[in-house]
Amino acid sequence: MAFQSKKLINDPNDVVTEFIEGLVETYPGLQYLDGFPQVKVVLRADVSGATYDKVAVISGGGSGHEPAHAGFVGEGMLTAAICGDVFASPSVDSILAGIRAVTGPMGALLIVKNYTGDRLNFGLAAEEAKSEGYKVEIVIVGDDCALPPPRGIAGRRGLAGTILVHKVAGDAAAAGLSLADVAAEARRASEMIGTMGVALSVCTLPGQVTSDRLGPGKMELGLGIHGEPGAAVVDLQTVDVVVSHVLKQILSPVGTNSYSTETNYVPITRGNRVVLMINGLGATPAMELMIAAGKAVPRLQLEHGLAVDRVYTGSFVTSLNMAGFSISVMKADQAILQRLDAATKAPYWPVGVDEDQISVRMIGSAKEFLGLYYFENLHSMSSHVQAVMNKFLS
Repeated sequence: MAFQSKKLINDPNDVVTEFIEGLVETYPGLQYLDGFPQVKVVLRADVSGATYDKVAVISGGGSGHEPAHAGFVGEGMLTAAICGDVFASPSVDSILAGIRAVTGPMGALLIVKNYTGDRLNFGLAAEEAKSEGYKVEIVIVGDDCALPPPRGIAGRRGLAGTILVHKVAGDAAAAGLSLADVAAEARRASEMIGTMGVALSVCTLPGQVTSDRLGPGKMELGLGIHGEPGAAVVDLQTVDVVVSHVLKQILSPVGTNSYSTETNYVPITRGNRVVLMINGLGATPAMELMIAAGKAVPRLQLEHGLAVDRVYTGSFVTSLNMAGFSISVMKADQAILQRLDAATKAPYWPVGVDEDQISVRMIGSAKEFLGLYYFENLHSMSSHVQAVMNKFLS
């Protein structure tokens, strides 16, 4: 039976405005744009478009996914975030105001999740900005691996992997690269990521009744971050089973995917280096997220033959109070890892590890992978190669 949800808010119509007010009070490096609250733009307090000498990296979309996107505004990530109402794309006027506020002669890159409203409004704002003389590029992120072809009208949805694109693009911009080069790095990063989510409950919008769409003992695979239907509703499973299924769905080669004979969502094959992101959807305890991370890493290493170089676990792109998590896997190389490891002042990017910790993780990943390779290929190795491998793995 549906019932009125309980939330610690005032007027449901003011939740986005009051969120932004609290955010800028908490983080002095952020501010909101003139015209607030009609124009809901969060930007770096140290940036003015008239004098800014680097590419501005701008993203945004409907609210309800906090900390995305405003929580990732800061030096080394986003220059500005445009906030729409809950699950509603920001207006063209708001997006255009954000572009004008932070874009200097180097231009602006708009990073947009693949939803029809966002693509339309950011696209229209970009064209208007170009007509005013601004240099603007757009990168669309569609990292969803849950839905079979045709994957909805708009194609693959933009999910938590978008945050990794923010980080790559933000650091490229901070390094002083041109707009074309920043856009190229962001576009390449977006093509390396696959994400799939699992939900135990649907989310409840402020002021709305709680849905009972997922009954007791049920979970939904591939549920969208706005509560859109996923690939399947199934009986509740253990986290081991869920993690295994999700990783296979993201990484499965042609012909072996659960829902389709057309897969190849991401260009990841055995032997590759990857980054893993475990993303809470809003109501999932840290304990459960860490359990998922702890199960995902060895599966990636031992079952899929991948070296896991970085793990990010937390809530990055949520869906209000949805219970569940998403898993993102990103193909990595040294250039991408350098972008992800670079310092940023964005308040919600996880604190980086130091070089010694990174080295230990990389050595551990290498040993796991080489150990698997060793036992799979022992019969074909010379005695000398076996001796070298034994020494490294000991």
